[in-house]
Amino acid sequence: MKKLMTMARQFRDDENGAAMVEYTILLGIITIAVIASIITVGAWVGARWVTLAAALP
Repeated sequence: MKKLMTMARQFRDDENGAAMVEYTILLGIITIAVIASIITVGAWVGARWVTLAAALP
């Protein structure tokens, strides 16, 4: 039982796990922002391409 309590205290005091969770959340937010940017730019380029193609004889 003493060993279990010692392990529980070490787990509670260890900050590496919390930092890993924070970095994972940050990475997820950055990934979502990059994907949204790529989709937005792709739609903009596609619209410009259609406009250019319609303007050509």
